[in-house]
Amino acid sequence: MKIKPVLDALEAASHRVELVHTGQHHDTAMSGVFFDDLGLRPPDVHLGTGSGSVAAQAARVLEAFDRYLVEAEPDVVVVVGDVTSSLACAFAAAQRAVLVAHVEAGLRSHDWSMPEEVNRVIIDRISTLLFAPSADAVENLADEGRNDQSVHLVGNVMIDSLLANLDRALARTPPHQILADGDFVLATLHRPSNVDDPDVLEGIMSALRSVSDSIPVVLPVHPRLSARLEPDPAQRLDNDVILIEPLGYLDFIAAQQRARIIVTDSGGVQEESTALGTPCLTVRESTERPITVTEGTNRVVGVNSFDIEAAVHQTIARPPAPRCPELWDGHAGQRIAAVLTAELESAHRAGGVDRRVPTRSLPRHDTG
Repeated sequence: MKIKPVLDALEAASHRVELVHTGQHHDTAMSGVFFDDLGLRPPDVHLGTGSGSVAAQAARVLEAFDRYLVEAEPDVVVVVGDVTSSLACAFAAAQRAVLVAHVEAGLRSHDWSMPEEVNRVIIDRISTLLFAPSADAVENLADEGRNDQSVHLVGNVMIDSLLANLDRALARTPPHQILADGDFVLATLHRPSNVDDPDVLEGIMSALRSVSDSIPVVLPVHPRLSARLEPDPAQRLDNDVILIEPLGYLDFIAAQQRARIIVTDSGGVQEESTALGTPCLTVRESTERPITVTEGTNRVVGVNSFDIEAAVHQTIARPPAPRCPELWDGHAGQRIAAVLTAELESAHRAGGVDRRVPTRSLPRHDTG
């Protein structure tokens, strides 16, 4: 969802682009279906690194992508988001003195217990070009010493994909009848901090079960969550929480549009629900996307069972007014391509790509 708008815009600008799939997300329900739904062309390179611990996965991606860099000799490596693959590829490129461009730069939760926060900060530090989705992300980067030349406010590529596919998604027949009428709560859970801790997971599920006494709750089961639940989750009910197989991209954004409210721990869903105007409750203690709270329809409610249940009922009774941040207009990919085109043209005129990481000049102190 994040790379498709960038890829399309770069190819429209006549750049030669190679799409590398690391294999971090290798489950068909979590990878292949998105290529199909988005109309994303097959990858030029598939590293096939698979799953595993963060350390093992990062090491495999780093080694495989480094071999690719030696063979391909790209001018720029574009990485998106904050996953392990993005960190490993950015690090490999920086080590090879290849210019790194980070799409979705500057997001910060300021919660160092989140592995993604560590990834985000490191990727931004070693990237030459930083493409920020919102004004608060630009401010975060400025606070960390990144100068105006490296930072570009471009908007949100996730919303590019959302707006490009929404009409087609809504025209489809929903895979489950409950998703057709709009009178349901849509829930998603996949973060290790929520899913891997039995007490936290049970608290969230308890809240969803209580909510389901008043309104149906539909929970597409992420593979990580599935491993923590009973076998064959698509065929069972958990005290009226309706557990279904993961939805494809088109069916999921249609479900978000139709839902009365969304309960999630996903960063992307916080953004998509804001763009759609659907009320969202984030079951985490913090968010790296606070603009979805200050300028959107999201609210961070934590993981306490009673707080979640109360927030659902309050939000259904008094839903927030729809609002959306600046530049979430479907053209972020084009803005990114324009910056990259200008950067490459300027560098080639000067005789090569400048791979240095620019930093803000700090005042010198007289110690004498």
